[in-house]
Amino acid sequence: MLTASFPAAVFGTNCYVLATGQGEECVIVDPGIGVVDTLREALEQLRLRPAAVLLTHGHVDHVYSVTPVCGGTIGAYIHADDRYRLADPLDSLGPQLVGMFEQEFGKRPTWTEPENVIEVHDAETLELAGLTFGIRHAPGHTEGSVVFGMDVIPDGLPPEAEVTSTVLSGDVLFAGSVGRTDLPGGSQEAMTRSLTEVILPLPATALVLPGHGPGTTMARERLTNPYLQNLG
Repeated sequence: MLTASFPAAVFGTNCYVLATGQGEECVIVDPGIGVVDTLREALEQLRLRPAAVLLTHGHVDHVYSVTPVCGGTIGAYIHADDRYRLADPLDSLGPQLVGMFEQEFGKRPTWTEPENVIEVHDAETLELAGLTFGIRHAPGHTEGSVVFGMDVIPDGLPPEAEVTSTVLSGDVLFAGSVGRTDLPGGSQEAMTRSLTEVILPLPATALVLPGHGPGTTMARERLTNPYLQNLG
């Protein structure tokens, strides 16, 4: 699997581009704030054609560029419980964050809802751009947070990397940490359940590509992530 990734200009949200190879269709995951130009350059360099956008959840730092990326035809896939957030994700920004945005980009943030929104649900499977994505609902960070799983791994991993699958964990699981639960729609009880029932059962050989920060593996997180200790 061809994989490209880069952090957004604000909040460092990881935007991922996934494809079966150069010159093919691709899937874009979590196009955040200020990624449009970088994303365009990556698509041109790799000769990729966007087929879909996957959203791990509806927070503005993960969805801000979804509308220009999708245009009027490409589908934006989001869990039904976070669908309402696409009406206006800027609503959750406080004055300080609006000020940060204006300082970075020289203008106030604006929002237009994408035209083609497709709701997904737990245990569904998506076939997009020649790739298969399994969906697991993992609320806690938001009501509609999901984890996308694939039975393929990125090209270029070293031979000693003992991974057999890939997980796009959004803001559910990070390297050494987990998503916060104190924002509107968050729930510590739901997060604990998601970590126990969705994250811990993942195979040790799963490569984890999180919404922020570096990639990791489930083997490493089971051993070192303090938020996974004493669960299950």
